[in-house]
Parts: sequence; structure tokens; C-alpha cells
Amino acid sequence: MATDQHDGTQHTGNPPRSSPVPQDTKGITTKKNDDMAEWYGQVVTKSELADYAPIRGFMVIRPVGYAIWQRVQDELDAKIEKIGVRNAYFPFLIPESFFRREAEHAKGFSPEVAWIESKPGDQERYAVRPTSETIMYDSYSRWVRSWRDLPMRINQWCNIVRWEVQDTKIFLRTREFLWQEGHCVYETERECHKETLKYLEFYRQVAEELLAVPVMLGKKTQKEKFAGAKTTYAIESLMPDGKALQMGTSHDLGQGFAKSFGISFLGKDGTTQTPWQNSWGFSTRLLGAMVMTHSDDKGLVLPPRAAENKVVVVPIIFDDTKESTLAKAREVTKALKRFNPILDDRDGYSAGWKFNDSELRGVPLRVEIGPKDIAKEQVVLVRRDTGEKRFVPAAQLVDEVKRELDAMQAALFERAKAFLQSCIVTAGDWNSFVAAMDSKRLALAPHCGEGECETEIKDVTKGVTTRCIPFKGDKPTLGAVCIRCGKKAKYNVYFGRAY
Repeated sequence: MATDQHDGTQHTGNPPRSSPVPQDTKGITTKKNDDMAEWYGQVVTKSELADYAPIRGFMVIRPVGYAIWQRVQDELDAKIEKIGVRNAYFPFLIPESFFRREAEHAKGFSPEVAWIESKPGDQERYAVRPTSETIMYDSYSRWVRSWRDLPMRINQWCNIVRWEVQDTKIFLRTREFLWQEGHCVYETERECHKETLKYLEFYRQVAEELLAVPVMLGKKTQKEKFAGAKTTYAIESLMPDGKALQMGTSHDLGQGFAKSFGISFLGKDGTTQTPWQNSWGFSTRLLGAMVMTHSDDKGLVLPPRAAENKVVVVPIIFDDTKESTLAKAREVTKALKRFNPILDDRDGYSAGWKFNDSELRGVPLRVEIGPKDIAKEQVVLVRRDTGEKRFVPAAQLVDEVKRELDAMQAALFERAKAFLQSCIVTAGDWNSFVAAMDSKRLALAPHCGEGECETEIKDVTKGVTTRCIPFKGDKPTLGAVCIRCGKKAKYNVYFGRAY
């Protein structure tokens, strides 16, 4: 039940779709805390971010969702272009022989690769791109000739197929997804390492400053690193259901791929040298993290910076003042042009129904205007995250809208950051570790660093894995031992259940 604060009348109704639907269509019917999986699916589909595809494990990204992905692209492109990264595109199919050139890489991806069997005239079968190191580095072996060609920094925005056998979830885990993958070649190890961390920092900025999702930065254990990499770094977050989510990775590849693919260059000293490489990527999984982190039982909550339409203007219509109210609403919408506003002047829907619809779709700010507001030369601003309503002089509307959007962006991030920090538990022994996992938290615990021990922990706990070794706080206390095997601790590492 929505109440018109302007004139005291009540309006009932449910969110419409893009075209008229029966008045009894419901919005989100499951509460976030009761069944998060069902709630998440409803929010994603009913807010029209994405839909299920007819092929199991695939998704359709709808215009609203793709607009957010485009904002992510624009945000990252602006950062990487400043340091000389250029966008390109490479084939979707990869010859099987390319995978065999780097044994660890081939072994790591073999369970997820979808293959196209060879046809008459083909000499081998082809993999549907699970990642592009091999196809790109074949080209690099011809393009890199001299130290003058370095550094070579190339990124591509593309789709990826990894044939997941477990349950899939739109954005978070699908067989096909969109991502970007950067692949760079350097003259020196120092330059390669420095930029590997720089790209991770760019990822942090996109996650936290655009999507308002707080992350932890750190290094993956040797067991969890990218197949074929020397070292893998990651940004990780925690979703409201207590599951960790890897949101981006940056890999220091060393010289392994360069040697496998024959990439070499003539150095400044006239000798043939092997370059250093990195690769880095994040995907549409970011959108799923944003939805889970901020949304509520009414539907989608979008951080203002990520939203395509930051404001919706809803005129409160009465028969005798309809034309004057609509005229004022159009005037207000025009004044707010910089925020790409929506004017919801649809006939056949009550104001309350429109309120619910904008809340379902996550529009950050709602501007309500009725005849009494016009007489008082004011409007009502309503924030999507808090539902707080404020009467604002019409003359100050543009400044107030900007102020509220900035405040909402900051508030969403601070609330999510406080949640993340509250869910990190320091575990010094096995009992406290198990208790942390049972309470759906992250545990920072000392570990021996041995892969066999990680595997045992995963098996005993039915799924708990290492997430990352933090850049700060990674050193165990003097004399600390591994929480599982009791051997001397090598480092502190975050553990958790994950998507």
C-alpha cells in the first residue's frame, strides 16, 4: 500500500512490465533473508536486467543490464587507455594444439572446455574460447621483434564459454559470460609485476567506486592460482548469504607462456631475450555482486553511478489538474536532463503502482510532483535505498538531486563495507575456524601453504576454500601453526565458502 503524501489518498498496485499486464501481477514474492537464491533470481529477471536463455546455463542480458555493463566498460577503458592499453579482438575458436603448448594451462582448463569436433578439411578440433592466452600469444610471437615493440598492452572485450557442470546462476556463474581480458608483454620482470598490481587496483576502483561493492585485495595460494601463472592476485568480496565471490584476477605469468609460444625480442644489448607477461580479467559477475550486495525485498537497488536512469519523475494525476501537472512534470524532467531521467506519464497506472515499479527497477531517486506541490513551488525527493522523503524547493532541485545521488552512492558503499568487515573473523585454531564457517563468515587463519592441506580442509568442511592472502596482515604471529595440520604457518589467508 503506497500513500500519496501530497494529497492524502492511497494507491495500490503492482509493478508493470514493459507493456501493460494484469493488475494482480506481483513484484518480488520472496524475502532476501528467507530464500536468497529465489529472491536473487526474481530481482534479476523482474527488474529486467537479464533473463534465462533456452539453453541450460546461458543467459540473456537485457538492455537495462547491458547498459550497466557498458558503464563498467567505459570506466575501465578510461583507466587502461591512460597507460597505453589498446582494445583488439581475437578469434572465438582456439586450435587444440595451442593448449598443448603450455601443459599446466591445458590441464587446468580441460574440464571446462567446450569443443567443436573437426570437420572435413580441418586438421584438429577447436576449443570454444575459455580464455585467450594461447590464441593471442600465437599472434604475439609474430608481432614482438625488438625491445622497441615493448611494452605491448592489449585488451579485448568478448564472450567466454566454460562448460560448468554445477548449478548456474545468472551473472554469478553461467556457461557463457562477457568479460574483458588484458594481455601484456614487457621487457623486464619489474615492469611486469608493477603493472600486474596496477590492473588489480583498477579493478578495485571499478568495484568500489562505480558499483559500491567493497573488496579485499590479495594473492591466491599456489593451489588456487590461474593455470600456468607464476602468481595470481585477486579482488574478493562477501555476499549477504555468507558466500565469497572472486570478482577479478590479475596474473603474473612470468616467462612460461612466452617460452611455450616462442615470443622473444632483440634486447638493447643486441641479444635475444624472453619477455615477461601478465593477463588480467573481470566479467559480468560484477553485476551479480552489485545486485546481491545492495538490493532488497522491493527489488533492485542500483548505485547511482552505475544506473543509466538516475531519476524517475512521477506526476500525481487528478482529472481537474492533469494537464497542468503533466506540463510541470515535463518541465522538471527537462531540468534534470543531465541525470537521464524517466518521465513516468503512463496512463492506466496509479501513482502507487509507478512508485512500486521504479523501486522494483532500482531507479536511485524518485521525484514526485502533484498539484499541491506546484502551488508550493516544491517537489518531493525519495531515495531508493532508504525510502526517505524530502520536500525540496523546485528552484534548488538540480543541486539537491546531485547531492542526494552522491550521498546514496557513498551510503551504499559504507553500509556494504561495514557488513564485510563485520563478517571477518580471526581464527587461531580449528574449532574457531569451523565456528566461523558455520556462521557464514570469512576466517583469517594461519596456514602451512601446502596444497594437500587445502584439499583436506575443503573435503572435511564440504567446500571451504582459500580466498586470498591479504597484502596486509599476511604475516602469522611468531610460532603460529596451521589451523588444520599443525605445521608451521607460512602465512595468514582468508577462508570461506564461495560461489
